[in-house]
Order: sequence, then structure tokens, then C-alpha cells
Amino acid sequence: MTSDKKNMSGADIFFECLKMEGVEYIFGYPGGAVLKLYEKLHDVDFLNHILVRHEQGATHMAEGYAKATGKPGVVLVTSGPGATNTVTGIADAYMDSVPIVVFTGQVPTHLIGNDAFQEADIVGITRPITKHNFLVRDVKELASTIRKAFYIASSGRPGPVLVDLPKDVINSECEFEYPNEVEMRGYKPKLYGHINQIKKAATMIQNAKRPLFYVGGGVIMSGGHRELHLLAKETGVPVTMTLQGLGAFPMTDKQSLGMLGMHGTYWANQAVNNCDLLVSLGARFDDRVTGKIESFANKAYKIHVDIDPTCIDKNVLVDLPIVGDVKHVMAELASEINQMNDLTDWWNKIEDWKNECPLTFESNDGRLRSEHIITKLSELTNGNAVVVTDVGQHQMWTAQYYKYTHPRSNLTSGGLGTMGFSVPAAIGASFGVKDRPVVSLNGDGGFQMNIQELITAAYYKLPIKFIILNNSFLGMVRQWQELFHAEKFSFTDLSHSNPDFKKVGEAFGLKSFSTDNPKDVESILKEMLEYNEGPTLAEFKVVKEDMVFPIIPSGASINEMITKRLDPKEMM
Repeated sequence: MTSDKKNMSGADIFFECLKMEGVEYIFGYPGGAVLKLYEKLHDVDFLNHILVRHEQGATHMAEGYAKATGKPGVVLVTSGPGATNTVTGIADAYMDSVPIVVFTGQVPTHLIGNDAFQEADIVGITRPITKHNFLVRDVKELASTIRKAFYIASSGRPGPVLVDLPKDVINSECEFEYPNEVEMRGYKPKLYGHINQIKKAATMIQNAKRPLFYVGGGVIMSGGHRELHLLAKETGVPVTMTLQGLGAFPMTDKQSLGMLGMHGTYWANQAVNNCDLLVSLGARFDDRVTGKIESFANKAYKIHVDIDPTCIDKNVLVDLPIVGDVKHVMAELASEINQMNDLTDWWNKIEDWKNECPLTFESNDGRLRSEHIITKLSELTNGNAVVVTDVGQHQMWTAQYYKYTHPRSNLTSGGLGTMGFSVPAAIGASFGVKDRPVVSLNGDGGFQMNIQELITAAYYKLPIKFIILNNSFLGMVRQWQELFHAEKFSFTDLSHSNPDFKKVGEAFGLKSFSTDNPKDVESILKEMLEYNEGPTLAEFKVVKEDMVFPIIPSGASINEMITKRLDPKEMM
């Protein structure tokens, strides 16, 4: 414990704790239950409060900040509807293992359970979607609770933690003590793998003829991209990445197979289907990766490295589990591996698959396509931008065509698939990243779900490049309707209800562009990338009926990829 003790109010303790944790930004919205905190916040000079326009936006901003920096994002909202508005963002952070700490105001403790004005049992509501949550009933527990919240959120497998603050606790006083260490019974994340398991895994990698590294977001969260690069280069093993793992290994490297799974590259999925050793590094065998589990990598010996023991054997039974921080485990593996098999035949087979079904799109008919825009953006930024995608077709095209070269560059909603994620998450990322361009890529549907946060971007003069790939449809839903639901395009056509996005951008104070001409793409993107006085917006009116390929139908095997739009005659 710190030795310097003095009486402080709960509000003062709150900010003293944030100072001790090195918090730079709070994304928040004031209200009755947290007015004492906002009164104190008026005079706080060690952090910046970012006024959002909706509490869901605050949680996504905290996610974007955390994903871009690796530091916990912090949210402050009031009780009742302020708290419940954070639920979607908390669930999103939980699914994608993002470290955020959400502080919610609460009615005074003596009114809890009485249906008081703006009361909601936010602890009960969020229990299934937080790594842990707390209701602070005594001001004496406030400092230790906040210390635990940050520790839990950022250690082990990261995740969201919620701290509910009753109004009377904030107003009460006690001696301030801040714990230097956190001891929690039953919570001791394991950093290093068991040496016997490491040795077994190293031997399996050395002896494999068709090995494959399957890399997830855990490698990025652990800061293990350098260890991955070293392990890959020392072994010569191909690397395929999940959606959340993109950027952990440079996609421009010859050993990169790109993304695997439902919309992964043909050659990555074929490699999974034919490998004799699959080494999962910080990935969780998500259903969008595995497809039909019974046929997933069924020729392979499977090794699973994860810091969360509950992920082992949860979806796919593995042959060799290694519990530990993937960064440390990869370093341990590299030190144990001596002589690899010759992998020439394996690489030749992968090249055959690349040639058999490359990623291509129509580019000679004069119509504007999403893939063209993303490819040009990748070229102009050298794969070095922080790209924050929303959810849908554009998200998958970006995963395929943007060549990420650095970790923490691909920020997206993976597990929950939250439309409306990109606009606020890009704002959070922009506060955390100053030396690289931040690009928000959106479909026209998802862009409208948190469109109010454009005010936040404009007010703080954030140099975010907002891009809308407007096909006037809920594109991914439309694709499924065409492929699997008898072409009944039920309530997915937005062409008669979409606003004029250029005028919307201008109304919010953004320098805005709109085009449907492929020849305009490069000049518009260059102008956006060069302008850093505030946010810009570009609407690209793209082909309505384009679809993302490859695609693995839901519940199908990973080797049952659809690689092109089928002619009706082929379907008969």
C-alpha cells in the first residue's frame, strides 16, 4: 500500500486512481448520477475527457483506442439509460478480448432495487458479457476496486470490466490508499508454457512435412509480432491469419497466405485442409474459421497455444495444448527448434493453389468497385494506415485486398459483428495514434448507425478519413439472400432511403467528396490523405450486386468454398 494517507472524497479518489493508472483519455457523457465526477473533472488537468454523442459510441471509441495502442480504453457514463447504452460496445469488447474499463453511475445504495429514477441493474445485465464487474458499495473499497478493474482488463486474456459507482459512494470520504500489487485468489494468468509441451511442439514442427501457423488476434494483443516473425523466418512455415490476426505478420511477406476461413483466400483454406500439422497461435477456432468442425484440418496434428485455458478444446479438440502467453511461447518454441524438414514440395503445392484461384475482380468495365478502392488505398498508404472497418462486405474485401504490414493496423468488430463500430472506433484510434493515417471504412448501412459521432470527430478536428462504399444495399445480407434465400431481397434495398452522404458530411463540417467514377478514386484518396486539419469524408458509389468470394456457406466444410457467382445453368 502507498504510505501517504489522507481523507478524500470518492470523486477525488476516482481521479487519483486514474492518474495512478496513467489514463490519458476518458470517453464519456454526463448525467445526474455522475455529476460530482464531472464537477471534479472540470479542474482535472492530467487527462482529456472526450464528449461523445451516444454512450455506445463511447464504448467503441474506448475499443478503438485500446486496439490501436494496447492500453485500456476508459468510459464514463451515467446510470440507467447511460449505462444500458454501453451494452453493445461491452459485448463487442468481450467477444474480441479488448481491454476497456467502463465506469457507470448508479443511484444511491439505499435506493438500489427500488426502481428509482434512472436505475438499472447494470452489473446483472453485463455479467455475461464482461470479464468481471463490480458494484462498489463502500467508498473504502473504491481504490482497490479500480486497481483490480484495470489489472483484470489488461492481464491474461484481455477483456471489458465494468465498475458501477453509486452516487453516495462518489460523495463519501475515506482515507486514500492505492494498492501497489493486486492479489486475486483464482486469477493468476500463466505466461510461460510447460517446458515438456514446448519440447514436444518443437519436435512436431521440425518433423512436419506440411506445417501451417494459424495466427489469431492473441499474437497482436500480446505484442508478439516480432516473436512470430522470428519463428516464421527460422522455420520457413507458411502463416495464415484470422480476421483479428491480420497485421501480426506482414501480408506482403512471401510466407503470408492471407486470411483463412469463410472469406479467406483459396490457398489458405486449402493449406488448412491439407496440412499435416496445424499450430494455432493465439486463436480460438472460431466457427467462421473452422466451418464444419468434423472436417476442419482433419489430416493435421493440432497444437493450440492460448493464455486462456478455457479456450483449449472448447471448439476443436487438439492433440497438444500449451497454456501460456503466446508471445513467450513463440520465443520458447524458436529456441527449441533446430533443423526443419525441407518444405519445398509444400510451398510448391501452395503456389499451385494460388494460381488455381487468385483473388481477382472486374476492372475493365468502367464501373466502380470496392476492391479497386481498397487496393488503391493499400498502395497509397503502403499498408501502413490504421484501417478501421465496419461490418459487412467491405470488411471482408478489406481483409483480402488491404496489405497490412504492421500490427494494430486492422481494427474491426469480429466476434459480435457490430454494425456502427467503425465511425466511433476510428475516433478512439485517432486519439491513440498520431503518426499514421486513420481510415474509417464503412458500408452505407453501418455508417448510419453511429453517424452522430461525426460531430465528435469534427469538434476535435481529428484527421480521420471516413470512406463510405455505397452500394445502396445491406450488402452482405443481400449476398446471402441471393446465394441461399431464393433471391428474395427482403428489406435490404436502401437505394430509396439513403441520404446524400456528401451533404451529410458537409453538414457535420467535414470536407466531403462523392463519385461513381473509378478514375476519381486515386485523386480523392490522395487529397484525403494529405489533408490533416480535420476529418474528411468520401462516398464511393460502387456496384450494387458485387459479392465477396471465396465464401464458405454456413455449416459447410472449409473445402466447400464457392469461388465465383454461379451461372443459373450451373445451379440446375
